[in-house]
Amino acid sequence: MEPQERIVSKAHELFMRYGIRSVSMDEVANQLGISKKTIYQFYTDKDALVDDVIDIELADSEKMCKQHKHKSENAVHEIFMAMDMVLDIFSRMNPSLIFDMEKYHPRAFKKYNDYKDKFLYTMVKENLESGISDGLYREDIQVDILSRFRLASIFLVFNPELFQAGRHNLGVVIKEITDNFLCGLATAKGQKLIQKYKHQRQKPHTL
Repeated sequence: MEPQERIVSKAHELFMRYGIRSVSMDEVANQLGISKKTIYQFYTDKDALVDDVIDIELADSEKMCKQHKHKSENAVHEIFMAMDMVLDIFSRMNPSLIFDMEKYHPRAFKKYNDYKDKFLYTMVKENLESGISDGLYREDIQVDILSRFRLASIFLVFNPELFQAGRHNLGVVIKEITDNFLCGLATAKGQKLIQKYKHQRQKPHTL
């Protein structure tokens, strides 16, 4: 692995685990066993390093979203797959990461918001349109409104005023929000699929 790849990979690991503000450039260097001067040969400041880390995370997320859309059996199944992806990401992400970006790294935060408001919005919108076309979601839903609502509800879990750390399990919150979102827009046909995928998730995994 090239030096720059090692730096951004380690920074990505540390930022996701501890948040951005609590990880200094010195800490990244120490973890890699290199001097801070070596990092500055590739990154002029922490902002630049955060930019690269966010690029990696967003690219990985986009790739997984597209894979899920391709592999899913239908629109309902795609949402269950997306929920699993979100649970996996959030299990590895320190809740302070987004707050740290917003407050201290506005350039990276803009990338994050653009990704959410453009790419993720399009994915949700296309899922709703597909579900309506297949008779899984109600025809009378307002696609634009529900697409924006869906995105807003997912990222509400990071609001410490609503869900205090230690009082609410993020996984439970995400599942509850997703369950109510799906049940509110699904037709009878869609409800059957919701129960099918819930049942499949409850089955013990066997080799």
